[in-house]
Amino acid sequence: MTGKPDPRVIVALDYADAAAALALAQRLDPACCRLKVGKELFTAAGPALVEQLAARGFGVFLDLKYHDIPNTVAAACQSAAALGAWMINVHASGGRVMMQAAREALAGLAHPPKLIAVTVLTSLGAEDLREIGQAEAPQVLAERLARLAAASGMDGVVCSAQEAPQLRRACGPAFCLVTPGIRPAGTGQDDQKRIVTPQAAIANGADYLVIGRPITRAPDPPAALERINAEIAGAGSR
Repeated sequence: MTGKPDPRVIVALDYADAAAALALAQRLDPACCRLKVGKELFTAAGPALVEQLAARGFGVFLDLKYHDIPNTVAAACQSAAALGAWMINVHASGGRVMMQAAREALAGLAHPPKLIAVTVLTSLGAEDLREIGQAEAPQVLAERLARLAAASGMDGVVCSAQEAPQLRRACGPAFCLVTPGIRPAGTGQDDQKRIVTPQAAIANGADYLVIGRPITRAPDPPAALERINAEIAGAGSR
């Protein structure tokens, strides 16, 4: 690897307060991982936490999944960029106009965050989708939304690593695939339904792996992260 490190693991800081998140961040190396701040933590700790983590050298994925009218989403994306977020996301199901407004809101910034779209949540299976009126299988819906995201100017999508090969074929080699639902072999499934090991996710074409509890709840989080990075390295490079 040349130039600035590009760690592929995004550690999900699924904590209820800033103190716990900062305590873990203090034990991790920004060269070895990025960090994800989601709805629970952002609601509890606010924008200041994102700024603090960025100041410590971490790339921060601000995972708020914006889904609203285009003007509101565009303004939210601008605010997220001002915090120093490395990556932000919207829901692809918000539609083309909403995604295009988000893209345009970041145009002209010297260092815009990566802008990605959520396809199908990894907690949703086929039966869950049917209950909300989606007759398509998860992988079919994920590809349709990924194609729409690419056509709307998104840098990539959040998707299950199980769908990564087909989305890579559909959207091309430069399209960024961010995959939650990652569980090292021998760890619990928790509330995820479409899970994949780190090595398999990389082999499937994922660019970044979102991993929470297998690291944050491990007896030794830095060691758990090191093992996962070693597994990823064994799967080959981009």
